Amino acid sequence: MTSTYNDVRAVIEGRIGTEMANSPAYQVAYPNTAFTPPTDAPWLSVDIEFGDNTYVTLLAPTTGRNRQSGVLTVNIFADVGTGAAAAYTIAERIKDLFDRKTVSDVIFDAASGPSQIASGLSDSFFQVQVSVSFDAYLS
Repeated sequence: MTSTYNDVRAVIEGRIGTEMANSPAYQVAYPNTAFTPPTDAPWLSVDIEFGDNTYVTLLAPTTGRNRQSGVLTVNIFADVGTGAAAAYTIAERIKDLFDRKTVSDVIFDAASGPSQIASGLSDSFFQVQVSVSFDAYLS
C-alpha cells in the first residue's frame, strides 16, 4: 500500500529503472539528480507531478485515506538525424509498463503519446513524450 508521496515516486521510478536496465538498456534522468546525457544513445527523463488530493474516507483526521492524483511524464531523447524508431520503441516500453495497470496500489490510466515535441535542451535531440495520469491512495 502506498502511504506517502515518496512511496508513489519509488513505485514509478523503480518500475522504469528496472525496465530500462533490461536490454537494450538506456540511461534515465530523475528529478534533482546529477545526470550527464549520453552522446551516443537515446536516454529518458522522468517527471512526476502530483495534483489534486481529495478525501476518500471520512475518519478522524489522522486515520483517513486520500486519493492523490498525478501525472507521470517521460521524455525520450534520441540524436537528431537517426530516425524516430528508437524513440518510439522506448515510448512503447514505457507505455507497456503503465498503460491501464495497477502497481502497488497506484492506479494508472491509459497512456497518452508518444507526442513529438520541440526539445528545449538543444537542436541535437529528437524528443517524444509519453504521459500517464494516475491515482494513489495515501493514508
